[in-house]
Amino acid sequence: MTTYVYVTLSGDNLIRSFETHSDGRLQQRQVISVAGGPSALACAPDGRTLYCSLRANQELAAFRFQPDGGLRLLGKQQLDADACYVAPDNSGRFLLSAYYGAGKAAVHRIEHDGSVGQEVCSRKTAARAHCIETDDSNRYALVPHPLDANSIFLFRFDQRTGQLTPNQPAHSLVAADGLGPRHFVFSLDQRFVYTSDEDASSVTAYHFERSPAGQAESDQGGCALRPFQTLSSLPERFSGANTCAQIHLHPSGRILYVTNRGHDSIAIYAVNTESGCLTLKGWQSTEAVPRVFNVDPEGRFLIAAGQGSGNISTYAISPDSGMLSHLNSYEVGSRPMWVLFR
Repeated sequence: MTTYVYVTLSGDNLIRSFETHSDGRLQQRQVISVAGGPSALACAPDGRTLYCSLRANQELAAFRFQPDGGLRLLGKQQLDADACYVAPDNSGRFLLSAYYGAGKAAVHRIEHDGSVGQEVCSRKTAARAHCIETDDSNRYALVPHPLDANSIFLFRFDQRTGQLTPNQPAHSLVAADGLGPRHFVFSLDQRFVYTSDEDASSVTAYHFERSPAGQAESDQGGCALRPFQTLSSLPERFSGANTCAQIHLHPSGRILYVTNRGHDSIAIYAVNTESGCLTLKGWQSTEAVPRVFNVDPEGRFLIAAGQGSGNISTYAISPDSGMLSHLNSYEVGSRPMWVLFR
């Protein structure tokens, strides 16, 4: 099956699709015009539908993937704010979204044809809500916030109704001073959570604890995050301005990547899958302002986009060490905002 990569360009109102080749080369297949500042992307669990936040128009759009790498619009849903992050729940029945400016999390129903339906839940959090994802049990949702809130809001999620309810006992975890959690990933076994700390230029590891499945909807059911390690994402001698952005785990679960905007690099960590502890292995130079990146499903290649350069670069991943080797760069356009493999 052909693997495609999709790149949103909010400055050009485009989504570009590329076919990926076995040697890491990209071949552009389609250029899709999408008005409204296309930004965050997410793929439905069944792999048939693409969801996109149109931030300038305050809309959510749904597209059907086409065999040639193209996209067919299914519909749009008007919002009252612009979503900076979208993610379907594991059942594929609801689309979760986070709102940076409005400081909230919301849930929309997904219709039978894959289009985005009406909002079923909205929860006020705090300014700069940056990300939202459910765990593999589909019972909990996490919403990290950089400074000033400097916290991760925790919700119980009802996959029957789409409702988010405050976690018990703690609705939110306040991060250590100055960290500013932005995005997160779960370990493959879901025992650990790793955050990219936007403001501290670091990665923090947390134990992720969950109530037994039967207790999730009771007053006693809930989840908890317990931090146990924070490591810098920067070289010791670097003294310039920097903020972290996205974070991704290699499909093997043994390597973690996070982008540095300022140092313009990807920091690379080894993951001890038993203890959850991280070891910083090194850095790979990138395009200017590497806001977004992703790892291909087979774990052979990484693609990073430079918001400051308008280029994407491809990197080969060492199967032994997880270190990166630059392969090619491609000019894509103004303000690349997301990279997604399908």
